[in-house]
Amino acid sequence: MVDASLPSSRTRLTGAELNTRWHKPALYTFTAVVVAHWAEHLAQAFQIYVLGWPTPRAGGVLGLWFPWLVKSEVMHYGFALVMLVFLFALRKGFTGRSRKWWDLTLGLQFWHHFEHLLLIVQASTGAYLLGKPVPTSVIQLIVPRVELHLFYNFVVTVPMVVAVVKHMRPTPEERAGMSCSCAVPATSAA
Repeated sequence: MVDASLPSSRTRLTGAELNTRWHKPALYTFTAVVVAHWAEHLAQAFQIYVLGWPTPRAGGVLGLWFPWLVKSEVMHYGFALVMLVFLFALRKGFTGRSRKWWDLTLGLQFWHHFEHLLLIVQASTGAYLLGKPVPTSVIQLIVPRVELHLFYNFVVTVPMVVAVVKHMRPTPEERAGMSCSCAVPATSAA
């Protein structure tokens, strides 16, 4: 039996549908991707700071089975691009205060994406920034890569969480302007 509420392989999901009818499931899917990404970074930090592994060996959970993958700039750039695409694609579903926080997240992720683009260009060409022995991002000239990416993920995630909370708990004015079903039901004052 086919669920009529789900798009079939013959239907095309439009941006309008993504930010109306499909906004909530898309937001939940995106949240799962972000949580999985955080789990990888936290596992890597645990391996370095608790288990005492050398940084090149600490690759998170994926790195235990696929060390070549976590050393690939393509994977890191791909994830930064996926984040940017999701943030842009889901943007129109946000209104009011949540939109401002979502836009902040989008701007921060755009910079993070730029840093990964810089890294993948260096890895592809072999021409490293300021003669460094490995691909190096701009801020990585000051902060080591593991710590920098924990920081980047933190500064991107915090406004994203604020945006989602404000989106799910809108003011009455914001609720009136919403075209998705993400908001929790309004409670009546007793």
